[in-house]
Amino acid sequence: MSKQSAIVNPEIFTPHKRRPRKTEGGIPFRLVSDYEPAGDQPQAIAELVDGITRGERDQVLLGVTGSGKTFTMAKVIEAVGRPALVLAPNKTLAAQLYGEFKSFFPDNAVEYFVSYYDYYQPEAYVPRTDTYIEK
Repeated sequence: MSKQSAIVNPEIFTPHKRRPRKTEGGIPFRLVSDYEPAGDQPQAIAELVDGITRGERDQVLLGVTGSGKTFTMAKVIEAVGRPALVLAPNKTLAAQLYGEFKSFFPDNAVEYFVSYYDYYQPEAYVPRTDTYIEK
């Protein structure tokens, strides 16, 4: 079934609620903050934006806790004008990032998803005890 047929025939897909206008695209990313980039942030923003525009597939932003990595990435998102997927290693940090990005981009869609899959046991080997752990 094509996307076009779902648009032409509303019976095929009826959303449970109307989507907010900001999720339809076309609204530029405008960062709202009382702060301006400082220290190494302007250089990091420029280099990350340059890498994205050149098509770099992998880039890393390193910084200690509280150094402004989230703000730096928000400025990159604003400069590039493209949506971003932000991943967090745990639910606490995910909630914190969601709140920060929501306040940085109040006019844009900022969504939050947390997996409820609580237990994942990867296959592992512990050399110290010569123990193999199955999935």
